[in-house]
Amino acid sequence: MTERPTRLQLPDDVQAAPTPGTLTVDGVIEALGVGPFQIRLLLICGLTFAADAMEVLLMGFALPGVNATFGLPPGALGATMLLSATFAGMLIGAPFWGRQADLHGRRPVFLFTVLAGVIFGLVGAMAPNIWVLVIARVLAGFAIGGTMAVDYALMAEFVPRRVRGRFLVLTEGFWAIGTLLIGALAYLLGQLLPPQEGWRVLVVIAALPGVIGLLVRTGVPDSPRWLLTRGRMPEARAALARVAQLNGRPLPPGPLLVPRHVPARPPRWAALLAPRLRDRTLLLSLTWFGMSLGYYGIFSWLPTHLRTQGVDLGETYRTTMLLALAQVPGYLLSSLLVEWVGRRATLLAFMLASAAGAYLFLLSDSPAWSLLASGALSFSLLGAWGALYAFAAEVFPTTLRASGMGTVSAAARLGSLVSPVAGGLLLSGNLEQALTVFAASFIISAGCVWATGLEPRGQPIPEGEQG
Repeated sequence: MTERPTRLQLPDDVQAAPTPGTLTVDGVIEALGVGPFQIRLLLICGLTFAADAMEVLLMGFALPGVNATFGLPPGALGATMLLSATFAGMLIGAPFWGRQADLHGRRPVFLFTVLAGVIFGLVGAMAPNIWVLVIARVLAGFAIGGTMAVDYALMAEFVPRRVRGRFLVLTEGFWAIGTLLIGALAYLLGQLLPPQEGWRVLVVIAALPGVIGLLVRTGVPDSPRWLLTRGRMPEARAALARVAQLNGRPLPPGPLLVPRHVPARPPRWAALLAPRLRDRTLLLSLTWFGMSLGYYGIFSWLPTHLRTQGVDLGETYRTTMLLALAQVPGYLLSSLLVEWVGRRATLLAFMLASAAGAYLFLLSDSPAWSLLASGALSFSLLGAWGALYAFAAEVFPTTLRASGMGTVSAAARLGSLVSPVAGGLLLSGNLEQALTVFAASFIISAGCVWATGLEPRGQPIPEGEQG
């Protein structure tokens, strides 16, 4: 018998009706609807996500120039470490900054992580040697890990439930824009400047969207949901008043209902492993690890495979941009399906399609077919990633939402660090074995999502630790 998705096990403070004359923050968010505030927040978080994509992919494009500048032979230790440096920083930064956002608020972490990312990005552009550059990229990754965790927590807490999943998927869709931008910039600079100069200019330009993001973020208030969990009712009401002002709707009168079961002090990170949250934390961590292992395993190995199929690696930039374009319809379809059929069904469909898509490479006997298979896989994988970010942001309670997002994001970064090594070891055997492992990682991830038994569509997000 097929398991039926269950409703989220919400704490009593969400399920209980407010007393006459009081308002729940969820009710106010619903009453204020979707308007200019949410659109602006989507663009602001999306801009940061595009900037994060540029920073994450940056060293792959800059590496030839870095090697030429510092006289590094192919495969040198410093160059190898450089490719993993950003991921290593994100592995530490995601859980650290997620925890800080739950302790001290979304807004300060929202601002500081972007500022730190810009600073360390610029330091890297001026690096006098490879080791300073590696350290700068680790620190930049440390900051970027925080922006990914906090942006989704903030977006989930400001958007009405009927379109919350769609907004969360579209936020992740800006990753494709960042991929297109970094590929186009790398190609353009490669035509205009020698490699020793071009990579430094590329690193500087990649930091500029973060500067713009920092400026526009100053007008975003902190999450009223988080403020209420800390008993800061006047600030929570002021944040909602800001939403009402921009959306052109009156703020409903009356005091806000403070959740009953929110602890006086923020819960410890270990609360994610308490009985009510343990299963979703562990299952989603496995899901993110598996998706990242398969995604980066395939796409870090892809250039080698394309070379064997006769694709000129001088066309790397063009290939990257074509694959980024294939992501766009994947994100758009995912943003529709999460509201039409639900988060869990959408995830299962895209993950299983990715597993099947991995085997398209076995049929490839020409460069054109290899690129077609890559595009199909890019479509399905990024559709899955969009829905996965939405799902995770909705199933953790407000008091632990950023911590939960940081934890599963760290699991993904661990997968991305392991994947190139795993891919290289597997490819020393045969292609079928490699693709089977990557496809299996997508199938196991789908099984983990199914095992959560959760379906957040159309429901209020949990508030207290008992979520």
